[in-house]
Amino acid sequence: MSLNRSEKEAVINEVTSLAAKAQTLVIAEYRGITVADMTKLRVSARGQGVSLSVLKNTLARRAVAGGQFEVVADQMTGPLIYGFSEDAVAAAKVVADFAKTNDKLVIRGGAFAGKALDVNGVKELASIPSKEVLLAQLCGLLMSPISRTAVVLGALAAKKGEGEAAAA
Repeated sequence: MSLNRSEKEAVINEVTSLAAKAQTLVIAEYRGITVADMTKLRVSARGQGVSLSVLKNTLARRAVAGGQFEVVADQMTGPLIYGFSEDAVAAAKVVADFAKTNDKLVIRGGAFAGKALDVNGVKELASIPSKEVLLAQLCGLLMSPISRTAVVLGALAAKKGEGEAAAA
């Protein structure tokens, strides 16, 4: 089913607005994936805040032209699924995790911060913990000295209390 000119412009505008908000773009070839598996991938992506789209490559190239994702325009050939995410690692994580369990999904590349990523770059990006996990780790590091100090002060207070109780 072909799109008329106004429908094509609407698709380009929608993808352009997605690309403007996104930090990361991941491109993967989906040849041979069943509809049920694709639905699982989309549900997983939606839960992580990732927008997955199957687009005509010419429309995708026009949508990213002049933007930070233009660096991967030459990779936009064949049956591709495009994953955009505002979180820097979410799109890479969703696609890489799905590709581990489904060999039909082949990661082609991506882009982050205006730089093109190859397959290994996307996998490395996917291995970075999410923002929430990193913030939790930082809070744990900041709380560690405080909690240790509290334990030591508590032990000193308990020891001092025992010494006063024995003297009385």
